[in-house]
Amino acid sequence: MCVSRDKSAALAFFRKAFRSNYLPEKIVIDKSGSNTAALDDLNAEISEDYRITVLQIKYLNNIVERFIKKRIKPMLSFKNFHSAKITITGIENIRMIQKKQIIGANDNVSTFENFAMLMAL
Repeated sequence: MCVSRDKSAALAFFRKAFRSNYLPEKIVIDKSGSNTAALDDLNAEISEDYRITVLQIKYLNNIVERFIKKRIKPMLSFKNFHSAKITITGIENIRMIQKKQIIGANDNVSTFENFAMLMAL
């Protein structure tokens, strides 16, 4: 979204995004006042059970990008996109398990055991 976007434009953007996708549980945004105001208005319109949690963590997305870039650079020599896609998807899944972002992951076992249990499902 553009830096100069106002509340009404942000509200229209979020409505369109939610109409074509799904209503998320959490949204990570920057400190933009228009985004915050638009999400507050959306939360006021929907029931309390489906409210969207707004996380204003400045560098959350950059951390993920930095991690992926470390993994992607050595893999630029893949011969086809299918192999690269499968490998990167696996790396992303392992990282999500490590961060406890997967439903069904068990805190009492290792990352590998969690991965094996989730893949067996």
